[in-house]
Amino acid sequence: ARVPGRSDLHGLDVVVFVALSPPVASPAMSAALSLRCNTCGVQLRSVAEAQVHGESTGHSDFAESTEAVLNLSCVACGKPCRSETEKDIHSKRTGHLEFVDRTHEQVSTVDTANEMKAIGEEMRDDAGLPAKKEKKEGDGDDDSMDVEPEVDTELLTELQTMGFTRNKSVRALHATGTSNVEQAVNWIVDHESDTDIDLPLLVSKSNSKKKPPLTKEEARVAGEELRKAMTAKKQKEERELEKVREQERIRSGKELLKAKKGNDDLELKRNLETRRIEKEEAKRAKARIMAKLDEDRIVRRRKLGLPDELTEEEKAKEKERHEKKADEARAEQEKKAKAGLVVKPVGKVEELRKILVVIKKNASSEEASNTCFKTLLLYLGNVAKNPGEDKFRTLKLTNGAFQKRVDSCDGGRLFLETFGFVLDTSGKETLTLPMESVDLLLLQMTGAAINDALTNPFFGVL
Repeated sequence: ARVPGRSDLHGLDVVVFVALSPPVASPAMSAALSLRCNTCGVQLRSVAEAQVHGESTGHSDFAESTEAVLNLSCVACGKPCRSETEKDIHSKRTGHLEFVDRTHEQVSTVDTANEMKAIGEEMRDDAGLPAKKEKKEGDGDDDSMDVEPEVDTELLTELQTMGFTRNKSVRALHATGTSNVEQAVNWIVDHESDTDIDLPLLVSKSNSKKKPPLTKEEARVAGEELRKAMTAKKQKEERELEKVREQERIRSGKELLKAKKGNDDLELKRNLETRRIEKEEAKRAKARIMAKLDEDRIVRRRKLGLPDELTEEEKAKEKERHEKKADEARAEQEKKAKAGLVVKPVGKVEELRKILVVIKKNASSEEASNTCFKTLLLYLGNVAKNPGEDKFRTLKLTNGAFQKRVDSCDGGRLFLETFGFVLDTSGKETLTLPMESVDLLLLQMTGAAINDALTNPFFGVL
């Protein structure tokens, strides 16, 4: 027996379902619990599963079975296995060895007749065939009755006169549908070796009536309608195929954009990490140089009979010297500005802007990133208003507000270090912006970049 596939409808006026093989008789049998493939032995829960199995394997011999479909559930992952073989394969792949038999928890009967009827109606709808009318009890005309087909009586008599039996003549005239004796004779000669050539031909009553031959006009109209139907079908298939291509193109485009964005983000993080490592290495080298200078200074002071550490007066002179150097640098910048020779720190501002993008993307929420931006803008604004005040150029790393608003965001401290703040290596745990590193133009341009990050909804997106 076989379960019908969708290809069974092509070119047929009536869908014929071959009954499934009945289950082996059993005293306790009340209903079928599964369908069994007689070719490979697999158990299936419904006619729909049998149809899918048949289309994928080519098997067409199925029978009802009173055995329920095995359901061995893996304790570790919950995967259901329908056979011991599938269970062994799952165990080898995953290492899971414990299974629970839940076969009887999901047992349900298989209503083969109704399921095949429903599938048949669905396939008829897909093929555009009219719905099959059910016969009501008491109807006098039974189309399912097998009768001898109607043929041309004159041609039948002529064939019998030529010596052919009635059954051969009926079969030839019904098969060819011709009005030509020669074509019927040729058919008999071609099928002379058929085993059923002399048996009576019986067809359903609905197909027994002789169809009159089409006139030239009717044939032309029928051909035109068939051509239009095929053209419409082809156009529909092309539209559906175009939709699928467009969906695939959109999906591929989205995947490419996503992959490109991911590569750009990865490249940015890689560059920032490289920059951070380089800056840390530069800080360590600078610390080593400063330590060596301090050792040389102490040796020189000892030779001169002076204390190792600077006196308050010497510290004041050292501070005055640094401030004088910073004033000279600012004066030089102002002089260049007046002469139109100012070079804007575009590269550094762009680097700081990339770090702002990282802060916004990696922040736990938009509120957290905005809080970090506002705090950074406040720090730089205080430095711009009071460049000579040490307290505005010094940030304590142990400060609770700094840790919560800036240091908690990925890239917050890196932004300050990239701007020019230096980590104090003397154990004070502070970030300090040296006086000579105060650049009003850089402060102005960086403040504009932070303000853009706060107000532009598309910042970091485009």
